Amino acid sequence: MEWIDLIRVAHVLGACVLIGTGTGIAFFMLMAHRIADPSFIANTASVVVVADMLFTTTAAIAQPITGYLLMRHLGWSFTEGWLVVSLALYVFIGLFWLPVVYIQAKMRDEARISVRQAIPLSQRYHRLYLIWFACGVPAFSAILVLLWLMVTRPLITF
Repeated sequence: MEWIDLIRVAHVLGACVLIGTGTGIAFFMLMAHRIADPSFIANTASVVVVADMLFTTTAAIAQPITGYLLMRHLGWSFTEGWLVVSLALYVFIGLFWLPVVYIQAKMRDEARISVRQAIPLSQRYHRLYLIWFACGVPAFSAILVLLWLMVTRPLITF
């Protein structure tokens, strides 16, 4: 196996981790929110924050590195349309993902406060949830388009 094959595997694995972890995190946060138990939300969000920092962050850092190495090896240019759109989508996704990581931690903190004080979830928690959800929809949609671009590499001209 050549080094480029390892890079290709790392790039595909990174995409799987980003999509899989993102989907799993969204599912668990949605289910916890639906249950509306502050203790359950606090515990779920605690795990989600760790998973996002460990898996998503690692993959998000590795993707541009492995992508660049693949691009160089395969002779692709930064000016290829599908690659320009892919990079723009990657930045777009990051602009939504970074606030989501912060918001998840704040949702966890709000749920912990509710547990400690034996009170219902605060209005702040509910506002954070709405923002979290609103950020997740375009980010997840964009990652699906990004995956399609990476697999099909369509001819896009500007």
